[in-house]
Amino acid sequence: MPSIALSITKRIADQAEPILDELGFELVDIEYLSKHGRWVLRIYIDKDGGVTIDDCARVSGELGDLIDIKEVIEHEYVLEVSSPGLNRPLRKEIDFVRAIGKKVKVRMAAPVKGRRNFSGYLKDFQDHTLYIEVEGGLITLPWPGIDKANLVYQFKD
Repeated sequence: MPSIALSITKRIADQAEPILDELGFELVDIEYLSKHGRWVLRIYIDKDGGVTIDDCARVSGELGDLIDIKEVIEHEYVLEVSSPGLNRPLRKEIDFVRAIGKKVKVRMAAPVKGRRNFSGYLKDFQDHTLYIEVEGGLITLPWPGIDKANLVYQFKD
């Protein structure tokens, strides 16, 4: 079933992105999963200055109607629209460029130097390569090999 979920998230992203751009939002991520016996579609949005509850309600109305009219999902589902939160996922190249200088957590699809999980400061992102300062030095990770990546929020003292 993962390929069906992937197909649905791709179709929704293709249709939602132009609408979100027009409304002044960035599509950060989409999740489509079965949770406690029901299907949940989560759409994460962002904009300069952050996302409000009213923003989420507005986008939910716009995208909910679009999904229903286009019949992208043919069964009952719950639509959730929210901000990406403090530990924002990093998916697109621009996400990594914006994260330079910040602490990140990265899980690779395949091991790099014997490990899959890395946490440290993103020093640079060039030519599809992440340069992360981890304990023990600088490590390079290939962007196409990333399984999951996100910012690590750090509270100020």
